[in-house]
Amino acid sequence: MQNNDQKPIAGAILIVGVLIAGAILLKDSKAPIVNAPAANNEKNPTTGRPVSSADHIIGSLNARLVIVEYSDLECPFCKVFHDTMHKVVDNSNGKVAWVFRHYPIPQLHSKAFREAEATECAWEQGENDAFWKYTDRLFEITPSNNGLDAALLPEIAEYAGLNVASFNDCLVSGKFTNKVQADIDDGIKAGVNGTPSSFILQKGSRVDTIPGAQPYESVMQRLSEIK
Repeated sequence: MQNNDQKPIAGAILIVGVLIAGAILLKDSKAPIVNAPAANNEKNPTTGRPVSSADHIIGSLNARLVIVEYSDLECPFCKVFHDTMHKVVDNSNGKVAWVFRHYPIPQLHSKAFREAEATECAWEQGENDAFWKYTDRLFEITPSNNGLDAALLPEIAEYAGLNVASFNDCLVSGKFTNKVQADIDDGIKAGVNGTPSSFILQKGSRVDTIPGAQPYESVMQRLSEIK
């Protein structure tokens, strides 16, 4: 009889212990700031700042549709979607343009923010062409998930035809930290909660969203349905 009385007591103690442990974990955990959605985003959809010639863009600002992508350079899904987006633009007959904005998630990929700065150092030397050549090469060789050796960043700069010494000076200086952060802030305003996150614009207004790394056929289907 004594043993039967002790079982519910032991079970109650175990449950209390689990609840306390859970409370401690929740207390110590921190929500990823960069993933915070924008308030009332559904009622007032935005993509952050308006698209302009200051953006990293492939295609014309006057294209019928503009896809604004927020991307993390160490995200494996972004790596796949990067190739998809090249194919989309290449096969759009000039009707689709692609804007690339940074959204490194340091809680998942601690190297991604510095890599984003590296692409901006490439842009500083060769503007849009250098940015895309550097970014394409980085995505091509990174294993993703923090797998890219930081020592390869200057090698990518050399591959892109940049002055490596100037590139290194730029990267060490941190001069583009605020620019990368500005893209993150725009992503927060747009309600980005993961990467890749892409928004389809028509005449500057969001008309559809591409969630995650959708395959080429799915992206093209979405685009074809926009009148």
